[in-house]
Amino acid sequence: MKQRFRLVVFDWDGTLIDSTAAIVHAIRASAVDLGLPVPSREQASHVIGLGLLEAIRMAVPTIDRAQVPAYVERYRHHYLRRDAQLEPFEGVPQLLGELADNGAWLAVATGKSRAGLNRALDQMGWTGRFLTTRCADEGAPKPDPWMLRDICDELGLGVSEALMVGDTTHDLGMARAAGAAAVAVTYGAHPREALEAEPALAVVDSVVELREALLARV
Repeated sequence: MKQRFRLVVFDWDGTLIDSTAAIVHAIRASAVDLGLPVPSREQASHVIGLGLLEAIRMAVPTIDRAQVPAYVERYRHHYLRRDAQLEPFEGVPQLLGELADNGAWLAVATGKSRAGLNRALDQMGWTGRFLTTRCADEGAPKPDPWMLRDICDELGLGVSEALMVGDTTHDLGMARAAGAAAVAVTYGAHPREALEAEPALAVVDSVVELREALLARV
C-alpha cells in the first residue's frame, strides 16, 4: 500500500516548465558578455534550482563581487528574451487539473525570484492554481529546507504529508533536509545518475510516468 500525501509541491523550471535550455543559454551568454570563463552546459544545468546569486557563484566561480550586478542584469536580459515563449511540458496542465480533482493540494517551491514566478504564473494562466508558493529571494534557497517547511507551516500540515517533485538534486536535497518524500523527474536539468544518488520514492522519465506516480499517492 503506497503512502498517501495531502500536498504536492512542485519545482518550476525543468519540472513544470520546459525552461532548462533558456536558463543554460542565459547563464553562458552572460559570462560571454562580461568576458568571464564560460561554464559548460553541464555546469550551467547543475546550478538550476538554486537562488540566482548562489547559481552565479557556482557557475562562474572566478566572478568578482563587483561584477555580480552586471552579470545579473545580463542574465535577466538574455532570459527575458526567451521567457514569453516558454511553455509547460506536454501533459503538465492536465496533470495539475487531475491532481486537484483528486483532492490534492498543490504548491510551488522554486529558485525563481518572486517577481519572476508571479510573471510566469500570469503568463501560464496559473495564478490561482496553487494554494501557496515560495521563492528563493524570500528566504533560504534550496537545498535548505526552509521553503518546504514554511509551506507546510502555512497550510497546517506536517512535512510527512508533503511530496516534493523536482528535476534537480537541489530539490531532492531540500526534501531530504525537511524530512519530506520526493519524486524526481529526469526530463529537466539534472541527469538520472545524479538524481538517483538522492532518496526518492520514484525517478520518472516523462510526464506520463509522473502522472502515474503522483495519482497513486494522493
